Amino acid sequence: MTAVRPSRRLGEGQILVVFVLAMVTIIGMVGLALDGGATYAQRRDQQTAADLAALAGANDYLLSNNSTQAIDRARTLAAANDFTQGASSTAVNVTIDTSNGVEVVVGIDSPHRNSFLGALGMATWPVTTTATALAGFPDTAFGAGPFIFPISAFNDDGTPKYQTPTDFNETNGDIPTSQTDIAWTNYGTGNLNTTDVDAIIKGETTINATMTYGEYIGQQNSGNHNTLFQDVNDYLSGLDLPVAVVDAGGNFMGWASFHVISATAGSDKHINGYFLSSFTGDRLTISTCAAGACPRYLGTYVLKLIN
Repeated sequence: MTAVRPSRRLGEGQILVVFVLAMVTIIGMVGLALDGGATYAQRRDQQTAADLAALAGANDYLLSNNSTQAIDRARTLAAANDFTQGASSTAVNVTIDTSNGVEVVVGIDSPHRNSFLGALGMATWPVTTTATALAGFPDTAFGAGPFIFPISAFNDDGTPKYQTPTDFNETNGDIPTSQTDIAWTNYGTGNLNTTDVDAIIKGETTINATMTYGEYIGQQNSGNHNTLFQDVNDYLSGLDLPVAVVDAGGNFMGWASFHVISATAGSDKHINGYFLSSFTGDRLTISTCAAGACPRYLGTYVLKLIN
């Protein structure tokens, strides 16, 4: 009789161990399912926040040309989506690279706080997401045409009046004098001369300048510059260019995209082409790239996720 009792206690102990192990396994499996699912949901929300923050930062840089302000904007958008820099061990890292357009990278590191798995010693899981937004300005050389068009070439709603091949150039004034007239420009960087504008057409000169509303960008000296028409034909034919648009006084009003078909020098000087986009009442930034040095985003600002 006495030999049976220890055996029963041993069996009861074994059952307890098996039960504990089974509970740990069950908790682990439930924790993996619930906490894993919650982590996946957090990662999805976190990725969305990173995407929006990167786009916001890139867009802000386009508007302000200010890295500090763009970084603040990106972090503000991340915070609006519940991922705040420095809160609950969350880090929102923002870097801006302007060597090839504007590239804004946002990385968000935020721990997921586990429920079931916390009982097994795994209180948190790290969750890391990144997003990269690429933005670009129209820029110089082959990217921007050194000739200006009148605001009268556009309708009141901004749509262009000339969307089929048209000859532009009727006078030789400092500013356009009619709907189909043009004038040359060096974007307000000084007295205009043929050599300097020719270098812009050929991509030999990079101008770093931002045209703001109301700034005079006319020629400052009358003339049709015969050589320039020939070089437009040789270097810019077939290209889509952002071009400046001015009011009746030669003051910058905005820009549009223009397709150059050809240009004719000699006695009948003109540029043949047509508008590709509506008038945009915004500043035009010309910077960063020499001819062929990096991609250009012609006729419109570019803002897109690339990662």
